[in-house]
Amino acid sequence: MQKAAQFFFLILFGYACAAQDPASAATHQPVRARHGMVASASPLASQVGMKTLKSGGNAVDAAAVVAMTLAVTHPEAGNLGGGGFMLIRTADGRNSFLDFRERAPKKATRDMYLDAKGNVVPGSSTVGAKAVGVPGTVAGVALALQRFGTISFADACRPAERLARKGFRLSRYEAGSLRGYAAKLERFPESRRIFLRDGNYYREGELFRQPQLAKTFSRLIRQGPYTAQGRS
Repeated sequence: MQKAAQFFFLILFGYACAAQDPASAATHQPVRARHGMVASASPLASQVGMKTLKSGGNAVDAAAVVAMTLAVTHPEAGNLGGGGFMLIRTADGRNSFLDFRERAPKKATRDMYLDAKGNVVPGSSTVGAKAVGVPGTVAGVALALQRFGTISFADACRPAERLARKGFRLSRYEAGSLRGYAAKLERFPESRRIFLRDGNYYREGELFRQPQLAKTFSRLIRQGPYTAQGRS
C-alpha cells in the first residue's frame, strides 16, 4: 500500500458546490501544502480527513473517511443514499476511475413520472419515493478502499458514527440550510421530525444528533458494506 504523499486524487460525490464570486476570488491566493490537503463542503469532514492523513493513511483513505463523514455533517448532499465518482492518479502515473452513481430501480419504467394522460407529474422525479435510486456510495467507497486504501471500511465509518451519535454544533450556514429545505422536508413525517424538529427549527450553535443514522453506521461497521445492505 502507498502512503499519502504518493497519492494525488480528485473525488466527486455527485453534488456541486457553489461557485466562488469572481470578484472575491481575485483577492485570494492559492493554498499550498507540503505533504497533503483535504477539501470538502464541511470543515468537520475535512478535519477528519486530515487526521486520517496525519495518522499514516493515504489519500484514498482520507477520501473515504470524508465521504462517510459528509453523510452526517452535510446531509443536503453527502449521504449514504446517493452515489458518486472517484478519479485516482497514483505517483507512478496510473489512473483509475470508479463510477458508483446511483442507478434506477429494476422496476423503474419510462412512464413512471407521468399521469394517466401522459403528462409529467411535477416534482415526482425529484421528491418522494419515486425519486430514490439504488444507492452506490457505500459499495463505491468500499471498493476504493479495497483496491487502493490502507484502512478498513469499518475504520472509515467510525468517525461518522461517532459524530452522528454524539452530535455536532451547527454553523449558521448548516442551520440555515436545514430551514431552507423546509418546504420539501415538511412533506414527510420522518424528515420533518429529524431535520425540522416538527417546526422547531434548529438554530446556529445547537447540537444536532442523528441517533438513527448512527445505528446505520454501526450496522455497516459490524456487518460490512454488503451484508448490511441485504447482500450475502
